[in-house]
Amino acid sequence: MSAEMTTSNRREASMKIDVHGHMSAPDSFYAWKAGLLAHRGAHGGKPPVISDDELRESYLSPHPSFGNISHMEHVTGAGIDLQLLSPRPYQAMHSEQPAKIVEWFTAESNNLIQRAAELFPGQFKGIAGLPQSPDLEPKQWIAELRRAVTELGFVGLMLNTDPYEGTKTPLALGDRYWYPVYEAAVELNVPILLHSAGCKPPAREPYSLHFIQEETIAVWSLLESSVFTDFPDLHIIVPHGGGAIPYQVGRFLPSIARSGVSYIDKLRQLWFDSCLYTQDALELLFKTVGTDRVLFGSEKPGTGSQIDPATGRWFDDIHLLIDDIEWLDETQRLQLFESNARSLFRLLQTSWPGPSGVLQILTTERECCEYDENDRQEQRSQYGPQDRDVLPGRQRGGRRGEGRR
Repeated sequence: MSAEMTTSNRREASMKIDVHGHMSAPDSFYAWKAGLLAHRGAHGGKPPVISDDELRESYLSPHPSFGNISHMEHVTGAGIDLQLLSPRPYQAMHSEQPAKIVEWFTAESNNLIQRAAELFPGQFKGIAGLPQSPDLEPKQWIAELRRAVTELGFVGLMLNTDPYEGTKTPLALGDRYWYPVYEAAVELNVPILLHSAGCKPPAREPYSLHFIQEETIAVWSLLESSVFTDFPDLHIIVPHGGGAIPYQVGRFLPSIARSGVSYIDKLRQLWFDSCLYTQDALELLFKTVGTDRVLFGSEKPGTGSQIDPATGRWFDDIHLLIDDIEWLDETQRLQLFESNARSLFRLLQTSWPGPSGVLQILTTERECCEYDENDRQEQRSQYGPQDRDVLPGRQRGGRRGEGRR
């Protein structure tokens, strides 16, 4: 067997769990949002009636913002076995008034994510959006979190570090203002994915840059606070590789002379995702915080869902960038693609033969005890051979992600 074949087989051994995905939805959903912004709740908050076929089609139809292919083509083309879906952050409209339209829109976003998880069994699980209107106290956001976790089966929550969306300066994450969210996350045993939302004047930056800026400030503020002392069981994921901190970490290393604590050790209290679009950036992150603190995240489909003319790959083919890092060993690859996420989100695996090979289903500990053979038979019957491109797990073999470029 050649060295190349050995490497390829090794790299296909693990599942791919993508912790950073965002929902798709029909146009009628965003038309409803536009109506909420126009009438500010005067006409009520009843969401549009979206059929299963319409919602399914929003994941299966090509989209110009996604490089003219569909959400599911991106996911299956990258060999992603499970994607964790959260609301589209820039659509969250947390800073809009009155607060009730934020609550309505957030709840329906979570509902559509839960329905997508049912329509594509085993392919998606939810990360809850919170109705983070600045006009509400954080403790008032928690009811929606409880509903999402206990009723909809969500496995995490997404926390916007700037509910003002650039219009005012928010409190740092080390402030006790945020403690009701941390308390609920620990009680419900779900990780927090940090992710800012929109960004409006007088802020100087567009929302995409605002993401990185907020993540940078979030890392600094959390590590300079007592949050992890007060909540030792709290798990926080910083997306997009941790903002600028891993790149600028040298500025913080001399703090050991004052505190006696390594800044790298402090960084490793956090988790990070791999949503970076260059191999150099990924290698820097892995070497700085260790692969045991990084989760695979692609944000597919999203900002990077365009073809790189230099390589013919999608810019967000992050799995291929990781494949290209030769110094990663088998254990490190397993950590990045599967075991870190499986442990953090408490995901268990069951599998059985399906019409297209081996279907993989990841369940939470709570769901696993309720899952029986009748459920499996129902899952088997939902797909025919004509549907294998959208199956939640594909037959192993060959290099996944080589398909559409």
